[in-house]
Amino acid sequence: MNEQLSHNDAFIQQKTNPIIVVCDRIYFQQNIGSIFRLCDAFGVEKVIFTGEQFLLSERKVNKTSRNTHKTVPFEVIKEQNELISFLKETKRRILALEISTESIALEKIEILEIEPLVLLLGSELYGLSKEVLQTASETVHINMYGANSSMNVTHALAIALHTITQKL
Repeated sequence: MNEQLSHNDAFIQQKTNPIIVVCDRIYFQQNIGSIFRLCDAFGVEKVIFTGEQFLLSERKVNKTSRNTHKTVPFEVIKEQNELISFLKETKRRILALEISTESIALEKIEILEIEPLVLLLGSELYGLSKEVLQTASETVHINMYGANSSMNVTHALAIALHTITQKL
């Protein structure tokens, strides 16, 4: 008989993938919590939150993070020029998750096994800033088939991390 497993019985395979997720001006607390939970689920190495108005409200974030905000390594870089410097100096391949004139479908990118990556995510309202987008090695998008041209940033992150980690 097929039965649901408890959290203690689930097949958890602990692994850290060489991925840094950069959240460019993502401010909605529920999204921040979900980002932590997704990054935990996919073994992301680190999350970087950016933006002058970034705030982490532990009470609000915990509603969606389920305490993963306490275990997933993260950093806050409030100044955009500091973020740009980090991105220009990194030795990692930088993927921007954004619909652009040069973006290619996410599933078409080739990723080498254990290739260190930075995945850039844009704000809920405006996407990636022009300056951050320009630091990307490549821009990727998720093929969509409805009338809307975007989806919630956390849904996009889930699809992107699943696609990427299957290739690592």
